[in-house]
Amino acid sequence: MTQSIPPESPQTPDGTPPSDDDATLVTVAERPTEPAATVLVSILADAGIRAVAVGGFTAGFVAEAPGWVQVKTFERDAEKARGIIAQIKAEPHDF
Repeated sequence: MTQSIPPESPQTPDGTPPSDDDATLVTVAERPTEPAATVLVSILADAGIRAVAVGGFTAGFVAEAPGWVQVKTFERDAEKARGIIAQIKAEPHDF
């Protein structure tokens, strides 16, 4: 399952919205399960970052080389996404 979230409409230097046609997706995190990756995709969406979870089908296999679910964003959003992920890791969990 892949999930995508609409962007917050950033602007390019000339004031026009960027085109996603030639945008590059980069991996900003990996999670062992699809639900864990989907939670991260939702958190990034709350921050206005489009993200997708890729690899859910292979992550569930019990095999010699199990897969991980990758969370990907557009390259232009990767730094902001990694900052949010780092903040999540640094905050204590109350559950």
